[in-house]
Amino acid sequence: MFRRNQSQRARERATEYATCKDFQQIFKEDMAGLHLLAYLLTADQEKAEQCFVAGLEESIHGNPVFRQWARAWSKRAIIQNAVKIMAPASGEQAASPVVPANAEESPLIATVLQWSAFERFVFVMSVLEGYAVRECAALLACTDQEIIATKSRLLERLAQGPSDAAAVLNSPRWNALFASAQVA
Repeated sequence: MFRRNQSQRARERATEYATCKDFQQIFKEDMAGLHLLAYLLTADQEKAEQCFVAGLEESIHGNPVFRQWARAWSKRAIIQNAVKIMAPASGEQAASPVVPANAEESPLIATVLQWSAFERFVFVMSVLEGYAVRECAALLACTDQEIIATKSRLLERLAQGPSDAAAVLNSPRWNALFASAQVA
């Protein structure tokens, strides 16, 4: 009787955790949003692909994660891989502007891609993904004040930038691009 209860509890606990198939399904369903997340962070298709693939591998082979946290865990794995690849640092200068092929379709994406890696990371993590200042600072190895100052500067820049930037940021199309990348 005791053994049966023990094995039954072990099976019940196992069903609480995401499986390899769960993560594969998440990456399949949310592929566009997860890839866009990686692309906005890296501003490079090849590096975005590396982050995407590494994120999938880490999600599948990493520590057990509760099933209801699996989507958020997938995004976090991509962000952490992007941090490793890009090593964004506060105070760095933006590289030469990257203009995606569909820039006319999304001026905000084109604007974000022109920022430095650190600015992109702060914007994506704090504004789009809703990470707390302290969490951003920990992942980017900087101070809370650097995150706060950068986020404020970027939001001000967007507000003063193209008149359609705020509209694009709040548009259903932009929100749809990140629907699959929202924190669960």
